Amino acid sequence: MTRVSMQSLTKTYPGAQKPALDGLTLDIESGELLALLGPSGCGKTTTMKLIAGQLEPTAGEIAFDGASILHQPPDRRGAVMVFQNSLLFPYMSVADNIGFGLKMRHRPKAEIAARVADMLALVQLPDLGHRRPADLSGGQQQRVALARALIVEPRVLLLDEPLSSLDTHLRFEMRDLIRSLQKDLCITTIFVTHDQEEAVVLADRIALILDGRLRQVDRPDQFYRRPADQTVARFFGGHNFVPGTSDGAVFQSNLGPLLLPQGARKGPGTLTFRPESIRIGIGAENTLSARLVERVYLGTQTRLRLMVKDVMIEAVLSPDLVDGLETGAELDLTVPPQCLWVLEGVVAQLCPQRIHNVNPCG
Repeated sequence: MTRVSMQSLTKTYPGAQKPALDGLTLDIESGELLALLGPSGCGKTTTMKLIAGQLEPTAGEIAFDGASILHQPPDRRGAVMVFQNSLLFPYMSVADNIGFGLKMRHRPKAEIAARVADMLALVQLPDLGHRRPADLSGGQQQRVALARALIVEPRVLLLDEPLSSLDTHLRFEMRDLIRSLQKDLCITTIFVTHDQEEAVVLADRIALILDGRLRQVDRPDQFYRRPADQTVARFFGGHNFVPGTSDGAVFQSNLGPLLLPQGARKGPGTLTFRPESIRIGIGAENTLSARLVERVYLGTQTRLRLMVKDVMIEAVLSPDLVDGLETGAELDLTVPPQCLWVLEGVVAQLCPQRIHNVNPCG
């Protein structure tokens, strides 16, 4: 297992006015699966290529187990990359594709054959070694690419959006396989994705990169419950942001006084809470009177726009809980204290767009 450390890592491409990656400092623990998450062009693939040695940094350091790798050629670093497109050799059999790395290392043929057979079993393709890549499905090709990377026993496995070109059901299968293999082999893995759900399902921790800068690194649940700022919260689907003041126990705003969880930030700030945290009915604490402005059925959920005094908020609820509610209906809502989070800084309260336009990542 290998610990990866990046210190003030920066990459500015020739002719660019600003860095593609700006001062990234990040430690990845041995055996950890970390997701680099962010929109296209944010710097996550640049980070991956810097680790792999496909790019040279403008500044900063990359170390494996405390030793710099910057002066090592790519084939000596022990970092192997799997791309969005499997990039298999079309003229080779599946077995020859998987064993190619060992062949380049001049390993004995018998050893290569045995290791290839083990890898085919590991990625659940035991009887397909004789086929050509063109004879395989997209999901099978990605399994072969994964086996080809793993057979050389890399110190660090780099996965650059390997699931984005697959159909939904194949993505689910590959997620399970990657997670299972990564845990069984205890290999330090960095996974690049723009898909929040993929990052949340797969990763031990997520590093969110926006516009070349690391905005937050944390366990997946913390991005929903404890976002670092409003931009992070919106990236993860947050819609409720209310300016006001906290004394550490109560938040005062246009919603009225709301009890906060223990240890809440004090001073002027912005209260946020997830749409799915809202409950219908009178609770022991933090009950609000609301008027229904809009309701949209989303299949497994229903999204509501609600006016509380002069503040528009959004709630996501199970459809059976809001059956029969009509626009203009008055209802009581409860927001449990443990679901509230105070962000630093007061922002202007924005009136949400209509529900079908509010996906921040759409």
